[in-house]
Amino acid sequence: MARSETDTRQRIIAAASKLFYSEGIKSVSVDAVAAAAGVTKRTLYYHFDSKDDLIAAYLGGRDQPNLALFQRWFAESRGGLPARIEAIFKNLARSARHPKWKGCGFLRTSAELANMPGHPAIKIGAAHKKKFESWLRVTFEAEGIAQASRLARQILLLLDGSFAVVLLHRDPSYIETAGEAAASLTSAAMRTRRRAGS
Repeated sequence: MARSETDTRQRIIAAASKLFYSEGIKSVSVDAVAAAAGVTKRTLYYHFDSKDDLIAAYLGGRDQPNLALFQRWFAESRGGLPARIEAIFKNLARSARHPKWKGCGFLRTSAELANMPGHPAIKIGAAHKKKFESWLRVTFEAEGIAQASRLARQILLLLDGSFAVVLLHRDPSYIETAGEAAASLTSAAMRTRRRAGS
């Protein structure tokens, strides 16, 4: 693909990402995306076969940046493993206080497409969540935690549950509370590890 075509495609994805995240995928038309990207509808359809294809590209574009952000928050925090896990939640709560924050794009999209389980965007969202869970598992395994898979799943559930509750109450402190629970679970898993090794 020529550079100008790549630039156009990226401009369309950027416009779609902004609109889909702020307004939801069902309420945003292809015409609105084309207008925001400064292209014709025909040009948009040259790059994307359908709106579904564009939705998948929107979520695909969020995958690695979101994972990298969580990993950076973890890596840059101080303290032991429980504190570093809690730091992910603390940073997320800080983000949730921004007026433009609308929650998890993957979860919101899956809710809008709940009656379409085979949709490409659902598969991308599921894969994203699995990648985060796998990263947690590997992190816990490196610390010698025996039930690393179980703990990783518990942390993921706390994270995604807090996303949902904050959207209901508009109160980011729920994310901080979930972070405290995640730290407690991690501490308990580490104590079990130490007892098993003693």
